[in-house]
Amino acid sequence: MYVNVTKRKMMQGSPAIGAEVSLGSPLSAELISSLGYDFVLVDNQHGLWTEEQSMIAFRSISLGVSTPMARVRRNDYGSIGRLLDMGCMGIVVPMVNTAEEAAEAVFATRYPPKGGRSIGPFATGFLGENYDAFADDEIFLAVQLETGEAAENAEAIMSVEGIDGCWIGPGDLGRFMGVDFGSDIHTKTIINIINVCEKVGKIAGISNPSSVLAKRWID
Repeated sequence: MYVNVTKRKMMQGSPAIGAEVSLGSPLSAELISSLGYDFVLVDNQHGLWTEEQSMIAFRSISLGVSTPMARVRRNDYGSIGRLLDMGCMGIVVPMVNTAEEAAEAVFATRYPPKGGRSIGPFATGFLGENYDAFADDEIFLAVQLETGEAAENAEAIMSVEGIDGCWIGPGDLGRFMGVDFGSDIHTKTIINIINVCEKVGKIAGISNPSSVLAKRWID
């Protein structure tokens, strides 16, 4: 059985720090996984990854100490299921603005009766035996809150059963709200989302362009 130590760590209240890889190189993902990050995120939204490269990257990441995760291109049933069937143990879904959209992500990620994921994990053997039995509990599902609409609907979105946490996209959040990055309203909006996550018992995450900002949000 595969144990998602990164998800367990976050569920226990400890911060998890990850690295995002975009170059389409499974070898680079393997090298980064050996550096001690909790997870390595294969960025299928903005990166240069093909399906085959992503599949190899998940195996390469598992050779190190990190959990293999991925950002999917969009909130799409087929796209999410394909990455999971390749052995991804964490999914980040971009541009989720409503509770209904969050429920769609859950439907694509979780097996019945928790969702509607189709059974056919063709490339998960490296994770261990009995994949179907542990997948729902061990896969981490986060939705990105990165627009003003998402911020307004944060409590409804994060209250959806099957969502483990969020990944705040501060760059897009500022652009969609029409405010400067790091301005008072921008920062207050992020803090409000974090407070909402605490209120409903979900994990708050955020993308960081620098180690200085990362340390600030960890603190």
